[in-house]
Amino acid sequence: MNHSELAAFLKSRRARIRPSDVGLPTGPRRRVPGLRREEVSQLAGLSADYYTELERGRGAQPSAQVLAALARALRLNGDERDHLFHLADRMAPPAHGPTAHVQPGLLGLLDQLTTTPAQVITDLHQTLVQNPLAAALVGRPPAVHGPAASFVYRWFTDPDARALYPAEDHPHHSRVFVADLQAVAARRGNDTEVHQMVAALRPRSEEFTTLWDTHDVALRRADHKRIVHATLGVIELDCHSLFSEDGRQRLLWFSAPPGTEGAAQLELLSVIGTQDMTPSATELDRSQA
Repeated sequence: MNHSELAAFLKSRRARIRPSDVGLPTGPRRRVPGLRREEVSQLAGLSADYYTELERGRGAQPSAQVLAALARALRLNGDERDHLFHLADRMAPPAHGPTAHVQPGLLGLLDQLTTTPAQVITDLHQTLVQNPLAAALVGRPPAVHGPAASFVYRWFTDPDARALYPAEDHPHHSRVFVADLQAVAARRGNDTEVHQMVAALRPRSEEFTTLWDTHDVALRRADHKRIVHATLGVIELDCHSLFSEDGRQRLLWFSAPPGTEGAAQLELLSVIGTQDMTPSATELDRSQA
């Protein structure tokens, strides 16, 4: 691992980003042209001390998870992301799937959505990045790999995943998820990832198999949802989707008409926030050292 080159690269990428580029206030008395170290660490979900070690080339061994978080925080393009992994002696993640690089256009829009829950997911409903309000509304995805990284897969195999929506809404969401997956399968063509998911779901869920065999096809572009929140109860929201050019990623955001109970609950959500009890990327990294 080239510690000095990694440190220099991180510094150079940090220096080129303005706070406004990532939704942070500029503020007075900034002595650096770009982001501060603590701002990068905050965006990446790392401790400030750990990120400082990386920039000083002091022997930290970042995991692929940490590198992916840094690539997103520093708004790296695909070539820069691959170079970051190369400097850390890590294999660059695949172009698609739960470790995929978030497309810059969607990430830039996500940065601007600071007052409403928003997140970027893959077309197989694998969460790539969330803003804090989205994490507070729907929770953070579990640290799993393979088919279980998809919320659609967990919907049909893990009863706990269904707690996000009221029980009476479950049939609707099941139909929509399967019709959306049919559309994604058609768009991708002879795609191994989709075939593996369908093959894994068929023996585990009779409901999925029945719905899949109806051959209903419809991309999930927008929906009206009732989301169950532990503190605020049931929140009625509209869910909107913006697709990337290749259709492999989606920016989702949630809104409610002004003056509605849902709008008032979203305001409360921004105050209540969320207490993230899962290990941070730094903690995971050190535990694997």
